[in-house]
Amino acid sequence: MVAAVGIPKFVTEDFIKEGSVIIDVGFSVVNGKMTGDVDYENVIHKAGFLTPVPGGVGSMTPIMLIKNTCEVLK
Repeated sequence: MVAAVGIPKFVTEDFIKEGSVIIDVGFSVVNGKMTGDVDYENVIHKAGFLTPVPGGVGSMTPIMLIKNTCEVLK
């Protein structure tokens, strides 16, 4: 599953099957802390793999921007 709805902790354990791979792309700031679209604490025990927020796929955004910019400039 790719979670990218923009609603903090929207995806709960009821959304997933045991052993699911979940990529949390969304992020929001709640009470001064960054959180994703997945309710990490309540889903991690059921998921086979879950990307964290922060520290997950967010760093890929500037990397791919630079890569694509270099491709255009060739």
